[in-house]
Amino acid sequence: MTDAGNPPNDQAGFNLGGEPAAAGTPYRVLARKYRPSSFDDLIGQDAVVRTVSNAFETGRIPQAWILTGVRGVGKTTTARILARALNYELPDGSITKPTIHMPTLGVHCQAIMESRHMDVLEMDAASHTGVDDVRQINDSVRYAPASARYKVYIIDEVHMLSTAAFNAFLKTLEEPPEHAKFVFATTEIRKVPVTVLSRCQRFDLRRVDADVLMGHLASIAKKENVEVEPEALGIIARAAEGSVRDSLSLLDQAIAHAAGTVRADAVRQMLGLADRTRVIELFDSLARGDIASAFAEFRDQYDTGADPIVVLSDLAEFVNFVTRVKIVPATADNVAFGETERLRARDFAAKLSMRVLSRMWQMLLKGIAEVQAATRPAAAGEMVLVRIAYVADLPTPDEAIKMLEQNGGSSPVVTGSAAPRSAAASAPSSMQQPRTSSGPRASAETSVRPHISEPLAAAQSAPALKLNSFAELVALAAEKRDILTKAALEADVRLVRIEDGRLELALERSAARTLINDLSRKLEQWTGRRWTVIVSNEAGQPTLRSQAELQRSQRERAAEADPRVKEVLARFPGAKVVEVRKLAAEPPESDISNDDPAELPDSDEQ
Repeated sequence: MTDAGNPPNDQAGFNLGGEPAAAGTPYRVLARKYRPSSFDDLIGQDAVVRTVSNAFETGRIPQAWILTGVRGVGKTTTARILARALNYELPDGSITKPTIHMPTLGVHCQAIMESRHMDVLEMDAASHTGVDDVRQINDSVRYAPASARYKVYIIDEVHMLSTAAFNAFLKTLEEPPEHAKFVFATTEIRKVPVTVLSRCQRFDLRRVDADVLMGHLASIAKKENVEVEPEALGIIARAAEGSVRDSLSLLDQAIAHAAGTVRADAVRQMLGLADRTRVIELFDSLARGDIASAFAEFRDQYDTGADPIVVLSDLAEFVNFVTRVKIVPATADNVAFGETERLRARDFAAKLSMRVLSRMWQMLLKGIAEVQAATRPAAAGEMVLVRIAYVADLPTPDEAIKMLEQNGGSSPVVTGSAAPRSAAASAPSSMQQPRTSSGPRASAETSVRPHISEPLAAAQSAPALKLNSFAELVALAAEKRDILTKAALEADVRLVRIEDGRLELALERSAARTLINDLSRKLEQWTGRRWTVIVSNEAGQPTLRSQAELQRSQRERAAEADPRVKEVLARFPGAKVVEVRKLAAEPPESDISNDDPAELPDSDEQ
């Protein structure tokens, strides 16, 4: 057997590229090994570096900073660099004030970067959330630093502090000793009280751009003597979503996964991503309306282990990329995307309309949610592809009307061996490939669309409806079963004047803001002609509801004045007239006189 403490030189193992770690030296992950130690090493945060540099040069150093941003963009690292810059000193004493220029390690630098300096205190607020933890800081902040220029308190995940702990911090933050500085870091800036934010200078650390991340990863791979394909670097940079730590962790994992040269295919397999070239081919099949090819490509990717949700997500990402290229052509110069991806995106952006791309995006966004909830994701994914190919390029309502007008308003729209139009119908000839009668799409549709133009032409030829009074308008709303509009006409508007095609109203305070526009649109639909609806400054007539209430009140008073009703009310103390109903006309032989001042109700008292 071989002694584990002294392995032989010919022991087998992976050659990962790069120098092996010395015996007894533990391996350090790339995210820790290449952690920035100065502002020169900090990438993607130029605004922070410029502000801190100017503050140090002019001596305008605040008592507290708060750093916010997503995970892995350098909040804790920046806090340690700030602590180092505040306490930077050389053994010869040539540096006497804070500076961001730190070409060599100073007296305190190594201890600060390793988080073991006694004057630079780090506290994890996620595990120290109470008032007692803050009280210890308040008690110790009064004492001068032991060896450094400033006593620096770095509090990570500060949003985890309790409300009482934040309140205990306020006085110290507002008037700290001259030798004390505070640096807060958080990913949830909205959870930090505004009373704390007002006492700090806030820096929002942004996500690092993919091309900047690619350059950073390439330099680290070179230092590690590892060969990485540029396309693989682009995949890692996009997957990291702007997080430097995530990108380094993925690179570390990719180096171990590849056991040699890191290739794009290996990174895709590691991340569970679909091949971008195959995603582009799937997009091309959908754009051409070739359902058979789209099904075959999707099923092939599924059989090789691709997740349907991942395939659709990658497809949506490519649709987004093509749309961005169409709007801003310079987007295609981003080196974070592969050469093939950029060339095909330019080609698609030139051929496909914005309407086609927008509909594809909307249908993919909805389809991904459906696939996530489906018990059979592959089948649900195929149905999403069917909808995209058949519906993504349907004409909009205004385009449909124009098509009908161009056809004379009488000819039907015929659908033969293909859908109405493929996504490439509005594209140049290179995308307009002839359809054949084969394939599921050809056999699925062989019918003629309904003559939708004939009802439209009949509606256009019908005479316009004429309204002569406001009562006719209310009756029309009731006839159209538009209860909301009828209720608004009765309670929320006061009539000023009405003419055929013109309506002037005064609005009640309860009227909806969109009432005028909705009323104008509905009048045009109901009457077949354009109406002008105006809000007038005149008082106008009372609302119909007010008029009805007034009439009901008059009928009740007239009924109460009737001698017979008075006699009934006198016999039953506390009774009152609550409703007066108009009875149907009595037959001629009835003895009831028509000269009565009011009709008696069915039940006049309660």
